Amino acid sequence: MKTTRTIIVGGFLGAGKTTLLFEATKMLMGKGLKVGLITNDQAPELVDTALLLQTHVQVAEVSGSCFCCNFNGFIDSLLQVKLDAHADIIIAEPVGSCTDLSATIMQPLKELMNAELIVAPLTVLADPIRLADILEGGTAGLHPSAAYIFSKQLEESDIILITKTDLLQPHEVEQLKEKVKLYYPQSEVLSVSSKTCIGIEEWLQKVLTSNVSGQRIVEVDYEKYAEGEAVLGWLNGTISLQGKEVNWDSFAKKFLIELGEKIDRLALGVGHIKIILESGTSYLVGNLTGNLSTLSIRGKVGVSKHAQLIINARVGISPDLLEQMVKETLNSTADNSITQSVKAWKCLSPGYPNPTHRYSKVI
Repeated sequence: MKTTRTIIVGGFLGAGKTTLLFEATKMLMGKGLKVGLITNDQAPELVDTALLLQTHVQVAEVSGSCFCCNFNGFIDSLLQVKLDAHADIIIAEPVGSCTDLSATIMQPLKELMNAELIVAPLTVLADPIRLADILEGGTAGLHPSAAYIFSKQLEESDIILITKTDLLQPHEVEQLKEKVKLYYPQSEVLSVSSKTCIGIEEWLQKVLTSNVSGQRIVEVDYEKYAEGEAVLGWLNGTISLQGKEVNWDSFAKKFLIELGEKIDRLALGVGHIKIILESGTSYLVGNLTGNLSTLSIRGKVGVSKHAQLIINARVGISPDLLEQMVKETLNSTADNSITQSVKAWKCLSPGYPNPTHRYSKVI
């Protein structure tokens, strides 16, 4: 029976997991490897899924629950992707607010699926700006319980992968890596820029050759963990947009700037805000991972009559108020010149984490 290498890539909301998976998948395919991807969220209509489908590989989505709380659904997706893609490698991206992955995902995978899967080291991505503040005892603009989740993710990692290094000077990257090694000596510390692709090959070499995974099970306060997830309002929506020769690049930028300005005025903590705007074969991706200064937009859609917008927002505000804020911003951006038709819309606050398995020892 063919064994498929499975790579779990965790990390807090906004760490850059999907962008890394996008670039890594292209590199792996360039080497002639067959790749499958699995995304995860508390609700359907994921920007991540829509973006990763642009790689033209098999993508499965586990929605409505995290991998750990729907382990059987996760396994079903793994096996289906393995079959459909004839995959040599499957990369799975858990919900960004999840921790305790070693106990709830890595150990059961190693014990229950060892005949079909080779489990690579658990990689946890970390945004360098947030990471630096967390190491200094701050909360990186997050609720303290959300910052607790961030710290626990780092603690249980096999590999800590510092992302977005293009935002730093080379000496700053090295200084941050050395500091992380002092705080988390049990983890290997690497760095990467998905924008420049620097560091991706080194990371891939590690996760493709090492079979040492899930080496630590950490103590997790589930009350604090649950609070850290629940303080964020979660919104997933898909909207069809219609107008007369609309410049969709300008529309997307205006929408994200206006939304970011509202969030800044209210000093709200942001897990992430992601959009993907598609028209024909063209697409644009926009991200906010904090205040407006974190705004990034890549890709172009250009001018056309029709587009589709998918938005995922994780913001430190109640779901009702988040929904109101996003809808008001959409209406303001669309003005009277663009017609909106909601295809899917869900706003929620995550429930208490209840994992299918939780191992107390390393397998």
